[in-house]
Amino acid sequence: MRAAVIGSEAAARKRSRIATPRVGGSLLLALVLASAPLWMANNYAYDVAIQVALNATVCVGLNLLIGYAGQISLGHAGFFALGGYGSAILASRYGVPAWLSLPLACTAVGLLAWIVGRPTLRLKGHTLAMATLGLGIIISIVLTTEDRWTGGPDGMVVPPLVLFGAAVQGERLWYWIAAGVLMLTVWLALNLIESANGRALRALHGSPVAAETLGIASERFKLQVFVLSAVLAAVAGALTAHYSGFLTPAKSSFMHSVELVIMVVFGGMASVFGAVVGAAALTILPQFLTVLKDYEMMVFGAVLIATMVFFPQGVVPTLQSWWRQRRRSAPGRAP
Repeated sequence: MRAAVIGSEAAARKRSRIATPRVGGSLLLALVLASAPLWMANNYAYDVAIQVALNATVCVGLNLLIGYAGQISLGHAGFFALGGYGSAILASRYGVPAWLSLPLACTAVGLLAWIVGRPTLRLKGHTLAMATLGLGIIISIVLTTEDRWTGGPDGMVVPPLVLFGAAVQGERLWYWIAAGVLMLTVWLALNLIESANGRALRALHGSPVAAETLGIASERFKLQVFVLSAVLAAVAGALTAHYSGFLTPAKSSFMHSVELVIMVVFGGMASVFGAVVGAAALTILPQFLTVLKDYEMMVFGAVLIATMVFFPQGVVPTLQSWWRQRRRSAPGRAP
């Protein structure tokens, strides 16, 4: 009898562990990414899937900043573009191998984010949003006007990514690279959230004053997450540049920053998998709406409005809340 009780308790603990985002969510995401090629019939489908994975990589980092650290950023497209332009310039102008130019560019973006973030993150609310917006505008203007380095408004050609002496080409190979980067990003974000630093971030988001009275250094934690999110955006930007083979300053535009924020809010703030779902939905949806031609943006806006009305916390957190309520109200279930 005792052995049966112990066995049932162990099974319950195992089921509860699998149900956690860190284990069950990661396994589900890995299964989806691994099985997705079975449903993709052509290179166009692979191209959309690559865009989904790279946008989701940016959104996971941005969600750490907005959803957990409680800091808004309207200039993340600037970090995205700097990662791409930095790697492209090092590779094309100075002959640095692409496998080396990519980490060098992302490191430089992280350093810039650290320098800019120290004074900027002392601001709050709309003043912080304006400061990050100004940073994004400055980056966009520099990339547009410095045509000797960036090609100006016409953009620049980006050399292919070379790994182990061979150029990375073909949508199928790039899909597995983008999927691997996304899985690594999600794993990093989930481990950060479950760590002591993650609990400190949640405390800061809930009540900064109470967190600081407990000895949590708010500025240090916010700066760390800001740098991490900027580096993730730079990684995605550099991979996008080498994958497409061409880059323009449009990647640093204000509208691109707004699109990234909308993806985070749509999927659900303070939800790693919400960021992935938001990036996937808002990257795939415009592909289906192209048949509407002149009404495409109107329908797209209506979808966003309806989502915020019926899913006020975002898609994933609202569905999770509905599922918990359904389980509690199930007949015969103990309270």
